Amino acid sequence: MSANKTDVLKNWLIVVALTSILSPIVFFITFTKMEELSNQPKIENRTQVFSTTATLLLGLAVMIHAYVAAKRAQALQESAIAAHKSNEIAIKNVRIAQERLITERFMTAITQLGHQSAATRTGAIYSLERIAQDSPQQYWTIMEILTAFVRENAAGKLQNEQIQQTARTPTDIQAALNVIARRQIQKDQPNQKIDLRYADMSTADLHKANFQQADLRGANLCQANLHGANLCEANLEGAKLSGSILYQANLQSTNLTDADLCGANLNCAQASGANLRAANLTGASLRGANLRRANLYKANLQGSNLKAANLQEAKLFLANLQGAKLSKANLQGTGLIGANLQQANLNGANLQQANLNAAKLQNTEMFFANFSEASLRETDLCGANLMGTNLQMAILHEANLCGANLMGANLNMTNLSHVKLEGAILTGAKNLKLHQMTFTQDDVTTHLTDNVPS
Repeated sequence: MSANKTDVLKNWLIVVALTSILSPIVFFITFTKMEELSNQPKIENRTQVFSTTATLLLGLAVMIHAYVAAKRAQALQESAIAAHKSNEIAIKNVRIAQERLITERFMTAITQLGHQSAATRTGAIYSLERIAQDSPQQYWTIMEILTAFVRENAAGKLQNEQIQQTARTPTDIQAALNVIARRQIQKDQPNQKIDLRYADMSTADLHKANFQQADLRGANLCQANLHGANLCEANLEGAKLSGSILYQANLQSTNLTDADLCGANLNCAQASGANLRAANLTGASLRGANLRRANLYKANLQGSNLKAANLQEAKLFLANLQGAKLSKANLQGTGLIGANLQQANLNGANLQQANLNAAKLQNTEMFFANFSEASLRETDLCGANLMGTNLQMAILHEANLCGANLMGANLNMTNLSHVKLEGAILTGAKNLKLHQMTFTQDDVTTHLTDNVPS
């Protein structure tokens, strides 16, 4: 109960007390005057006086009780407030003590990072991780310290290839990378990124590492284990990833411009929307990888394995896919203008509505591939094996099909205007009409289906 309410009760109590004190006087005066009255009025007046006095005394008792209760409640409230203030002071003191302890731990760990012993440095790194967990205010500072530690202390570039294959990441560097890899991106500072530019992390174990939105430009990740790592929206421009394991890695919208991924394992990687412009993927394995709408302009994919990969609507302009394995790959709507697909394997691939204008497909295997509605203007298909392919409504204007095998191919409504067919085999071609051959360049070496309908 508040002090104001207590004061009101106190005032009422004073009023009732005065009334009670005056009541006997009034009663005495009234009783004196009653002597002059008859018996019946005397009795009535006495009863009324006693009733009024009793009521006043009862009210006085109630007010006294209420006043005492109010004072007790006020005392309890004041005690609670005092206890609350005491608790606040205690909590504040504990917080100050914790902050002081964290500061001491932080300074000790920083000092130990420069220790000559690798074990001491490793312990300091994990101590910093615990501090980052205990003190969110120190989190980003610790991330910056650890990334700087990796950049400055990781071994330099390994010159000897044999040494590089047997090299092992130093214990303290691996420990720092483990802590960074376990980071929680929601705690990152706004407009700040993990900075591991040009850091040497070759052969490091980064299994399921969280490098989302990290700056890894020019970093050395050769033969690193990035199995299942999250590199979504990370910047790996010019990074070295030859021989690295990126199996099932998240590379969505990742910048891999000019990156070296020679011989890397990207099987089942999620790289939709990734920028692989001019990247080196020679001999890389991308079986079942998702490269939908990826930018592979001028990328080198020579001898790479892209079996069952999803390259739908990807940009492969001027890309080198010589000898690449693309069987059963999805290349629907893909841009392959000027791409080099010589001796590549496209058996069973889906190239519906793909743009292969001026592409090089000499001696390419394309059994039962789907080229329906694809554009193959001025494409070089010399010696290509197109047996059983679907070329329905495809545009082959001025394409070179000399010596190509088109046995059983579906040529329904295919545009063969000014196509070179010298030495081509069209035996068993389906839906071929005589008018389609009007402007083709064929000779006696061209093998046509008997009785081609007009």
